[in-house]
Amino acid sequence: MYQFNVRVYGLLINDQQEILISDEQEYGMQFTKFPGGGLEYGEGMTEGLKREFVEECNAEVEVISHFYTTDFFVKSAFNDSQIISVYYLVKNIAPLDLVIKTIPFDFDGEGDVLQSFRWIKLQDLKESDFTFPIDQYVAKLLIDKI
Repeated sequence: MYQFNVRVYGLLINDQQEILISDEQEYGMQFTKFPGGGLEYGEGMTEGLKREFVEECNAEVEVISHFYTTDFFVKSAFNDSQIISVYYLVKNIAPLDLVIKTIPFDFDGEGDVLQSFRWIKLQDLKESDFTFPIDQYVAKLLIDKI
């Protein structure tokens, strides 16, 4: 039986027209994506997104609007599940308390699971900034809207 993996991500754009991205290391690989992650059983999309931002970024966000939901087949890079990703435009409720890096994969510390954050100017955003096909597609949608 095939499994579905529902993911939810936030597109956080600051006043300088930069978007927040996440560099991560997990499952023995490094990847760049938008902040967010897997929906947990029993939670709704926006509830899951808010939880993910608290867990990953120590930040409370307000969901502004739906941006995109996967409308093509995406197989997980980590298992045999089909990925369904939902992206929302979000804004932070309070100032972010994050260490912002300028170099990809500039992690503090060591371990199996690592994460760091960067801002990328929307005008400089490229599909190739992201590892996974769905994030690349969403980056293209953002680029086309600019």
